[in-house]
Amino acid sequence: MDNKPLQTVPRPAWLHQRLRWAVIALIAIAVSLCAVGLQPAIFNWNGLGQLWQFLAASGQPDLSAEFLAVVWRAALTTLAYAVCGTCLSLLIGAVGGLLASEVWWLAVLPHQNLHRSISSTIRMILAIPRAIHELIWGLFFVNILGLDPLVAILAIAIPYGAIVAKIFSELLDETPRQPLFALLNSGVPAANAFIYSLIPQTFLNFVSYAFYRFECSIRSAAVLGIIGAGGLGYEILLSLQSLRYHQLWTLFLALFVLNGAVDWGSAWLRHRLGSPTRLDLNLRRPTRSRRQSKPGDPLVLGAGIGLLALIPFSFWYVAADWTKLWSPRTATLLAEVGQAIWPPRLETLPQLGPLLLQTLAMSILAIAIAGMGGVLLAFPAARNVWSPNGLLAGHTTSGLGRIWAWTRLLLTRAFLLMARAIPAPIWALVALFVLFPGILPGAVALGIHNLGILGRLMAEVVEDLDPRPVVALKAQGVTAPLLFLYGVLPLTVTRFLAYILYRWEVCTRETVIVGLVGAGGLGRLLTEQLSSFDYQNLLLTLAGFVVLTFVVDWISGTARRALR
Repeated sequence: MDNKPLQTVPRPAWLHQRLRWAVIALIAIAVSLCAVGLQPAIFNWNGLGQLWQFLAASGQPDLSAEFLAVVWRAALTTLAYAVCGTCLSLLIGAVGGLLASEVWWLAVLPHQNLHRSISSTIRMILAIPRAIHELIWGLFFVNILGLDPLVAILAIAIPYGAIVAKIFSELLDETPRQPLFALLNSGVPAANAFIYSLIPQTFLNFVSYAFYRFECSIRSAAVLGIIGAGGLGYEILLSLQSLRYHQLWTLFLALFVLNGAVDWGSAWLRHRLGSPTRLDLNLRRPTRSRRQSKPGDPLVLGAGIGLLALIPFSFWYVAADWTKLWSPRTATLLAEVGQAIWPPRLETLPQLGPLLLQTLAMSILAIAIAGMGGVLLAFPAARNVWSPNGLLAGHTTSGLGRIWAWTRLLLTRAFLLMARAIPAPIWALVALFVLFPGILPGAVALGIHNLGILGRLMAEVVEDLDPRPVVALKAQGVTAPLLFLYGVLPLTVTRFLAYILYRWEVCTRETVIVGLVGAGGLGRLLTEQLSSFDYQNLLLTLAGFVVLTFVVDWISGTARRALR
């Protein structure tokens, strides 16, 4: 008989990796709240009357024919900017993503061990325009090109092109390479081998992300209107500055309809094509089988023709002067900027450190607000939870209960859509009715705006979960609260946290746009330096902001890997 002692399984450490990150997050939020509390005054109680006038006007939007014509033209401008910017960003992203992918250089230079270093270098170069918000690009191009529609198009295309390049390069590198190498070993040129092997495998992923980038472009086009590019954002700023709140709510409704139409249309088309959701694309998770359209689907074909027709119409409608890109005046101004930006001055160095910490605190508070609100609203916004025949719906639901369930679903989705449709600078101006300038109004504005985005993305997580474990528990008579705690929540919480970390990176970039309206942080200093042509100090400030963005990206990526 074997008398060897039994091996005991070691108990896991109580302070495991995930718990350590949770403690770090709570400490960061507490420190950020302390930074807000250090201000001598936070609430402006005298602004409550103005806030009430703003809210009361929501019941009586201006629906006069004259103003509706203005809204229609502004909405078309915003849509056209988004279409043009998205098209150029996809073109830049396709080329940049190909050059930034390791597998491309492995195919082009098969006998040289340079593929990893070349792709890493190109990705580092693309990270710089990706870290700079489109508003900063817009302010820069306004100084060079003037108030031309080309400003809005380039301001969207450059940073979004770098973002698309990053996603596309990762898609190519993570796609199975066996078909590619089989063609290369047969003597097929690298470009042809890519076209017939990797590109078809990544096409639906690329299409899915292109639709998501188009939705983001709609919001960016509205933000760029605030700096004078035109569109709904410009009209919103004019109405807000002149205290015409009835017109303001009409413009909000236009943004609501435009964003809702694009959101619904892209989701419908992705579903018909069988392409992955935005979540599956970003988190690289295997997807459950989806309905795919048959070849020659007339609905998909009609939508494709409509989209193709929208592209030339948009370029014609904005009437951008493309000759400015190669005009002698533009070259002269760019040369003057190059001379004025070097050598950088260090005058802003003493205030750079505190502003960087304020910006970081603002982004942490914003993502905390957005994350908590998104988690609370994601479940009532999902079709498969409390709606009739949902996972947590009762076995028998009365007619009144069904009406309430659908009403709750629609109201939650409408709130999330309104929150993300209204640009963050507008939310910041509203917050400044009752809050003094500083970190808090910027954090509140970014929190509300990103709450709308996170809530919708988290609702997609819930709608995409595997229902079988929950159905099995429900069949055993488990009550709805326990079904939620032990069935739904464990299947979604990790993915929720991953998306919160993704949005934190975006929140850090977006601190610039709320700084434009006086909400504090580094964005205010950047916009002041750009407006005053102080390029020597701008270079140092911009370098600090890019470094902060890289640090947040690194922390976010490390935390996401710990959650897997």
